[in-house]
Amino acid sequence: MSTQTKRPAGRPKAQPKTEVVEAPVAEAPKKKSSLKRKYVETKNSEYKMLRSAGVVFMLPQKGVTIYDEEKDTVREIRFCPNEPSIFVDEQSEKALKQSVIFREGRLFVRKDQPNLKAFLDIHPENKANGGKLFSVIDKKKDAEETLNKEFLLNDAITMVREKDINDLLPVAIFYGINVNRPVTEIRYNLLNTAKKNPKEFIESFDNPKVKTRSLLKQAADYQMINIKEDGVYWFDSNGLIVSVPVGQDAMDVAVRFCMTERGASVLDSLQEKLDRLG
Repeated sequence: MSTQTKRPAGRPKAQPKTEVVEAPVAEAPKKKSSLKRKYVETKNSEYKMLRSAGVVFMLPQKGVTIYDEEKDTVREIRFCPNEPSIFVDEQSEKALKQSVIFREGRLFVRKDQPNLKAFLDIHPENKANGGKLFSVIDKKKDAEETLNKEFLLNDAITMVREKDINDLLPVAIFYGINVNRPVTEIRYNLLNTAKKNPKEFIESFDNPKVKTRSLLKQAADYQMINIKEDGVYWFDSNGLIVSVPVGQDAMDVAVRFCMTERGASVLDSLQEKLDRLG
């Protein structure tokens, strides 16, 4: 009779641990702090003289006329505080004319003086109407214009600072800046140029005339072409490229010619020769 040997009970199989992953706690969106502004747009108006007129200046009212487009006729205007209209033909017999006086070159008009404002706004001496005597002070508009000018200047300065020198060279040549010197000096001269007219400077980078003019200038400097008063010639063969009419600038004529279909081959040839120079 065989005896069965009992095997010792083995360790129970280890159960796989279940890893508990905690869900990330969503952060509550931060509230943006909103600052309160106590801005109320004023309805008052202010006007200023465009030239020196002394401490006190009385605006002429006698015989002041404007053209009324709606009625297709010339009408006389004057300021009468007791009248709702500034047109003489709409005023009563009891109309009392009052002087319009600028003091220290300024005239302040309250919002409860609509007829005075209407008189000044339509007056032929107002700059807005082609006049040269006075204009309305628009602080909001003035601020916007100043801000845009400053932003434009900042953009131009950024271009001088950050653009690659190879992108700056055509513009520098266009403005007559000597490019045969250190890069810092070229950037400095371009900076001064940009400050004089930021808008024109920025636009010059996309102006095909700028690239064409700079290429022709370099071609002349490297004796590939000869620019004379009567025409532009190939330097080696003295062959005429384009003739220059009397009284016109030879470079301007050359630029216009090279931007035509007939002159494009000349421009391509010069570009190829300059590229070979490295």
